[in-house]
Amino acid sequence: MPRFFVGTDQINDKDIVITGTDVNHIRNVLRMTPGEEMTVSDGQGMDYFCKIAELTKEEVRLDIIDSWHSFVELPAKIYLFQGLPKADKMELIIQKAVELGVYEIVPVATKRAVVKLDAKKEEKKRLRWQSIAESAAKQAGRALIPQVAPCMNFDKALRMCNGLDAALIPYEKAEGMQHARDQVRALHGKHSIGIFIGPEGGFEESEIEAAREAGAVPITLGHRILRTETAGLTMLSILMFELEED
Repeated sequence: MPRFFVGTDQINDKDIVITGTDVNHIRNVLRMTPGEEMTVSDGQGMDYFCKIAELTKEEVRLDIIDSWHSFVELPAKIYLFQGLPKADKMELIIQKAVELGVYEIVPVATKRAVVKLDAKKEEKKRLRWQSIAESAAKQAGRALIPQVAPCMNFDKALRMCNGLDAALIPYEKAEGMQHARDQVRALHGKHSIGIFIGPEGGFEESEIEAAREAGAVPITLGHRILRTETAGLTMLSILMFELEED
């Protein structure tokens, strides 16, 4: 069933009005007609089961049939601090991270990151990444659209981390698997969790020490070396499985 996101100002007692680019998608791509059904989310935890009442070139009016509080989100907000990867890897990371339940994605310029975002093009790139996050949220049936933050340096990312309940940073020199398991299990009951992932060249020792001082705990992900686009998704998969509620 098609799923769309709207602002709370578009929701009335008995109907919802969709405007903007989604109108064209509903009319000309999905070719939906009055009487067909869809799910709408307000991006803040409420879902609505609706039927199309009327379509025009400017808007789609939906009759609300039922509504409920969504239970698809993880009990903790997970922030992925992703070291800038090369090429188009960030697009894959964002898409899959949203599917796995991430709350916010923060691109981070680390010391070994090869990619240097042009200040003039950075916002255009972020908007592209945000569009990917929105599409992935619709596909995955999320109750909210995870935000892609503006790119920040590592020090600023660590300051942001200070406001979270816990943070983990995968590192090849960290203690063994039992330590990693203990740290993951200790996340139960936390409301906000940060994950720091390095770029292709990994983190420098000084960055690991700075992260440790900021409260992030280094853990191992096993004996194999994971690519940057694999490490974050591995962490999110582990946390999704560990924290997901019945």
